[in-house]
Amino acid sequence: LKLNKTTKIHAAVINVFSQSITLSKKKIIFYTCGDQKKQANAAYLIGSYAVMHLNMTPEDTYSLLVSRNSTYIPFRDASFGTCMYNLNILDCLHAVHKALQYSWLDFSNFDVEEYEHYERAENGDLNWIIPGKFLAFSGPHPKSKIENGYPLHAPEAYIPYFRKHNITTIIRLNKKIYDARRFTDSGFEHHDLFFVDGSTPNDSIVRKFLNICENAEGAIAVHCKAGLGRTGTLIGCYMMKHYRLSAAEAIAWIRICRPGSIIGPQQNFVEEKQNSLWADGDIFREKMLNEREIGKMAVTRILSGVDDISINGSNKNRASKKEEMELYNDEDERNGLTQGDKLRALKSKRQARSSSGSLS
Repeated sequence: LKLNKTTKIHAAVINVFSQSITLSKKKIIFYTCGDQKKQANAAYLIGSYAVMHLNMTPEDTYSLLVSRNSTYIPFRDASFGTCMYNLNILDCLHAVHKALQYSWLDFSNFDVEEYEHYERAENGDLNWIIPGKFLAFSGPHPKSKIENGYPLHAPEAYIPYFRKHNITTIIRLNKKIYDARRFTDSGFEHHDLFFVDGSTPNDSIVRKFLNICENAEGAIAVHCKAGLGRTGTLIGCYMMKHYRLSAAEAIAWIRICRPGSIIGPQQNFVEEKQNSLWADGDIFREKMLNEREIGKMAVTRILSGVDDISINGSNKNRASKKEEMELYNDEDERNGLTQGDKLRALKSKRQARSSSGSLS
């Protein structure tokens, strides 16, 4: 469904869960009207509940859903043209199942009010994709203001929240609007990896993004203009490499967390990158495993040599310096409103309800 129709899917599942405690001994009839969009959303909610709470497999759950209705429309992107990539309910259920496996989804400490607060434009327009690792958010502006009906925030507005949640690195994917020093002067790392709004990144940008994320000490906040297309695309690449999610699972999970993410040709790009990123991830994990084994061997050798050290400091079995070293070494916006502008405006319309509170 489009961005303005995909309203708080994740939060809605939370509400189903919160009621399940008091209604656990009663039958619950969940129904909707004949609108195909609402039927698809309802099927997803029921299916997610079955996977998360009843421990059903995505396949068994989907089989039950299609036995009642075999014509669910796909979970489409937020573009305004013809849908070029179909994401189905089973893809979404697989994404939820993977999120449970990796503990991205934990209802014992999930705060639905906090989620609804911070996803609103006036409160930062931000969502955690992988808790403690990736935060997607709308791009900051030189100063806080309202533009085209959409609230914009200066970099300083985000800093208290970022510090509270151990965010150490900011990655900007859109053109330079604010001065990066407003983050770096406050102790954050900041990286620029620009590519055009609505487009896909080249291999160099993908490699740089992955390298930054693999070496960041804390969590990473990623943004483009609206924090949807370019942002979701690169986070999806990381998820495929390091968690072996399929392209469909990555797209589905990112959209569940942040509706409207990964748009148009970006969907096909993520799918095309799947196999190569899986292979890169296998190599990365093998390398890390080998480095850990080498480290263990080094520690073992050092400890085993302690007994041979005499009082005068001699060591009959001490490795040569060379051996020791071997052990340790190893948008153009000239034509007016961009896609990001349109998505921001669309999102602000669906968030008409007023909300109080500061970004921090």
